[in-house]
Amino acid sequence: MPELAFEPSTAAILSAEAARLGATLADVLDGLGDGHSETLADAIAFLRRMAVIPGSPPAQSPDAPAQPLDRLASALGLSDLERDVVVLAGMPDEHEGYAGVLRRLHPSALPRPTAGLAAQLLCATGEDRHALRAALTSGPAVACGLLRLGDDGPFSERALTLADGIWSELAGADLETQQAPISAGLGDWLATEPVARATGALVGVERVTVLVVAEVTQTAADRALAIVAAAGRRALGGSPAAGDDTAAAALALRALARGAIPVITLAPRNPAAHGTSGALARHPGPIVLCGRPGDAVAGHGERTLLMVRAEPLGALARRQMWADVLPELVGAAGEIAARHAVEPTIAARVAADVRARAWLDGRPPAREDVTASAAVRSAGALPAGVTLRRPVAGFDRLVLAPDRLAQLQAAVDRLRHQALVLDEWGFLPDRPGARGVRMLLAGPPGTGKTLSAEVLAHALGVDLMVVDISRILSKWIGETEQRLAEVFDAAEPGHAVLLFDEADALFGKRTDISDAHDRYANLETAYLLQRLERFEGLGILTTNLRQNIDEAFTRRIEFVVEFDEPGLHEREALWIAHMPDRAPVAPDLDLGELAARYPLVGGLIRNAAVAAAFLAAADGTPIGREHALRAIEREYQKHGRAFPGRPPPTRRTDPDLSAARGTPEGAHR
Repeated sequence: MPELAFEPSTAAILSAEAARLGATLADVLDGLGDGHSETLADAIAFLRRMAVIPGSPPAQSPDAPAQPLDRLASALGLSDLERDVVVLAGMPDEHEGYAGVLRRLHPSALPRPTAGLAAQLLCATGEDRHALRAALTSGPAVACGLLRLGDDGPFSERALTLADGIWSELAGADLETQQAPISAGLGDWLATEPVARATGALVGVERVTVLVVAEVTQTAADRALAIVAAAGRRALGGSPAAGDDTAAAALALRALARGAIPVITLAPRNPAAHGTSGALARHPGPIVLCGRPGDAVAGHGERTLLMVRAEPLGALARRQMWADVLPELVGAAGEIAARHAVEPTIAARVAADVRARAWLDGRPPAREDVTASAAVRSAGALPAGVTLRRPVAGFDRLVLAPDRLAQLQAAVDRLRHQALVLDEWGFLPDRPGARGVRMLLAGPPGTGKTLSAEVLAHALGVDLMVVDISRILSKWIGETEQRLAEVFDAAEPGHAVLLFDEADALFGKRTDISDAHDRYANLETAYLLQRLERFEGLGILTTNLRQNIDEAFTRRIEFVVEFDEPGLHEREALWIAHMPDRAPVAPDLDLGELAARYPLVGGLIRNAAVAAAFLAAADGTPIGREHALRAIEREYQKHGRAFPGRPPPTRRTDPDLSAARGTPEGAHR
């Protein structure tokens, strides 16, 4: 029977490389003579035990894949001497025994080899020593950040250290399992001239940097992975911390060891993190950087630089994307695409959620599952200053004039019928923000603006994202714009309704410039104008004073709804709606009388109804006329208004509330 042959593992091959150098070190230590200490004798014995096959790694077949160390050495052009120095520097990470031996030999008791020890092990002649010194001061391993030479002490006593994570990478341990790129719906974009040029450069140009930009950094990173996949190459992605050029260089080296292209996400507004300074600028292979428009890439030197814009997918591409990732709902792909303009990676995750939800419920996937999943995923990354509300109020709870209700319904219809009007009929082609709807709800406090926003979100089946403007505004230059960008970016993927309540502070009129504060305030307003116009969802602004809103915003708003104080019949409907069916009501409580005598807005009517209920509960009686009058008087006092006084005694003793109950609740808050 023929003997079975097994390829040695990458880890075993690298261990044998370390054992070979360990055996050489044992010979050097043994050559010190018989007077060495017992501790040194233990070190020699350990090195001998580790060197099971001294001098040679396990045999490999000719067609075996290249080892990470070989790929790295070839890409950087390392000599055999430099290759051995890399192995020597990594030995403390291979086994704790090596670290212990090296600690005993280091003048400062560090578990690292020194330049002098490398010379004793690897240099037979003075010429070799000169070559070693050159390699450790200006060689490619040091220039690219693979090897680091300590700064303290004489040259011979400086410690040799490998870049973070490199030894594990050389041993074949995937520290990061790269997500497979999702290219559904990206066919047309990948075929565009800039993308095709970048794809070709990743194959044919060694020292090229491709910068992929998008409004959302994660979108740029996902598109970058798709470009690398289209080039037939592997990718290794990462997001080094701001200013950490060493981490970026280590990521690029790990990519070289894998035979992959590094895809590095840029830290915002930090040139040091933009990946082309220092060691990374000397990277011998292609690099892909991901960021937002305007991110500068300085110091790329002689590297070829190409930029690709990750434009939002068009209507047909989005429809194809949803049909590809969720074929179970291919008939609704157009409607889903109109409501959920997300990237392919997000769409694939939503599709997995939809299938899981349907399987757990024992039914086929439904259109509503897509909206539910998108809302959940967008809620997982809320920026500071934003709260998420699950809307429960429907149109049946609104008490508004018919023309106001019609405007709210028209806003919902504009979002629901985008696939027909924008995609099939071709209106507003290629206009940024065409799929967004912007509304201004203006009126006195308590007249129903906030509840109307909740009703709109409920009608669309999405969440309501409420922006706390006090936490968005910042005195630092540019900080407000950055926070606002995070708010809009969080709202768009799940198509949540974005509510700027009492928006005067953010959307107020621009002023004449008298100082630096005015200038930067106007810049914030200009940014808001631009970003709101590009918003691909339902954005709602509420204000108590419409005249305070900058006219430039009004021109960009599709719906302006005025909320007036309720009339007599509306107030009576509000009182009836705020008295639950289960609440005990005394015969002397005349809601029509209260509505006629006290011109309150819906929010105050709600407060008075709740306060009257607690007064009745404290008295142990049904809710009566006296409880309601006391509660109403309290509301007038709270708001600094003169109480109109108590009405005369009424002879109405049996109001027919049961017939009126169940009518719509007022929207007024």
